[in-house]
Amino acid sequence: MRRYLSIMLAIALLLLAACSNSASNEGTTGDAKHPSGTITIWGWDVAAATMKAAVEKFQKKYPDVKVKVEDFNSSDLYDKLTVGLAARGSGLPDVVLMEDERIPGYVHQFPQGFLNLSKLGYGKYKDSFNPAKVAADQDKEGNFIAAPWDIGPAGVFYRVDYFKKANVDPNSIKTWDDYIAAGKKIKAATGAKMLPIDIPNYDGVFQMMMQEQGLSYFDKEGKITLQSKEAIRAMDVIKKLHDEDLILNNKGWDGIVTATVNGSVATVPYGVWYAGSIMDQAPKLKGKWDVFYLPSFEEGGNRYANVGGSSLLIPATSKNQSAAYAFVDFFTTDTDSQLLGFEKYGLFPSLKETYSAPQFTENSEYFNNNPIFKKFADIVDQVPQINVNEYLSKASTLTSNAQAAILLENKSVESALKDAENQLKNEVK
Repeated sequence: MRRYLSIMLAIALLLLAACSNSASNEGTTGDAKHPSGTITIWGWDVAAATMKAAVEKFQKKYPDVKVKVEDFNSSDLYDKLTVGLAARGSGLPDVVLMEDERIPGYVHQFPQGFLNLSKLGYGKYKDSFNPAKVAADQDKEGNFIAAPWDIGPAGVFYRVDYFKKANVDPNSIKTWDDYIAAGKKIKAATGAKMLPIDIPNYDGVFQMMMQEQGLSYFDKEGKITLQSKEAIRAMDVIKKLHDEDLILNNKGWDGIVTATVNGSVATVPYGVWYAGSIMDQAPKLKGKWDVFYLPSFEEGGNRYANVGGSSLLIPATSKNQSAAYAFVDFFTTDTDSQLLGFEKYGLFPSLKETYSAPQFTENSEYFNNNPIFKKFADIVDQVPQINVNEYLSKASTLTSNAQAAILLENKSVESALKDAENQLKNEVK
């Protein structure tokens, strides 16, 4: 009897453990082919809205997965993410949206914080995206840490009516010298300056100029480039623009939009996604905006760069990794889902197969009846791959400081950039 009771007790304990495991797994993880349960996704603004809109089609393929998209202010999202990762996963979502420029910093600070997507099979999509985007989403070993979503191939948005009034042909602008010469004519004819730059706080034009030359603040070996001939050449052009009174010293994002709407600038060099802001904020200027590629530094030189973009990551502490990966895989490689954000909110997809859709090839009535989105799509593969690392934010701040010293305090380009590089070296140590 004692032996019988011992056997029955052992069986009961095994059954209890099985039930416990079943209860904890049922509807939570499923398996890689048939995921189930609930996942939470963090995003912001139109990105969150796009993911919400994609859920319906996703659930047709994965009916057992429930998706909850939480929309935060982007700064609040990053604060919550940082706190959660520091607490080893407490309160984190299953999927999180992140701007590409922030990915290296988070991966550096939390090297075990996110899943290796290549190990889950995402590596097969490498050729579906342009090399620069792929590089931004991979770690130093070439593994996908993030899944590509939107990108921002850059160009120069310009006022068609201003160019006509000044008798300037946009097709004649091939180099930055051409751009400066055109700016002088346009300012004389219209009173408008050539472009807006928040001088003490925004070095985005400098960044575009550097990427045209195949560099970031660091070269491929990680060496700081702020004293390179490319950096000096880029800042020299910005100084010439300022010396000719062609830069509007605006204040932040609102300043750029205001200058776009009120006509105080003739051009805005920016990422393709700014097209949506122009159409939304300046509907009365329909037909008066168009696009040409960034000027190069010499005739026939590279004219391509990227501004912005974001990707999806899976925190390693996700309790439903199979369902989380299913959503990331689906959302970033499904053509319809990628086009949702483009059609509704102007988010330019990184999935190359979307570029043959009519939305990309047709003329835009707003933008001078030209196919501007095809123009951007055509250059995606030509954007140079650059080294974006965990020190990007600090490097940008120091470069903006140098830019302000050069333009507002009359410091020499070489001296200001040397000071910025020395300060950055102290940060990198």
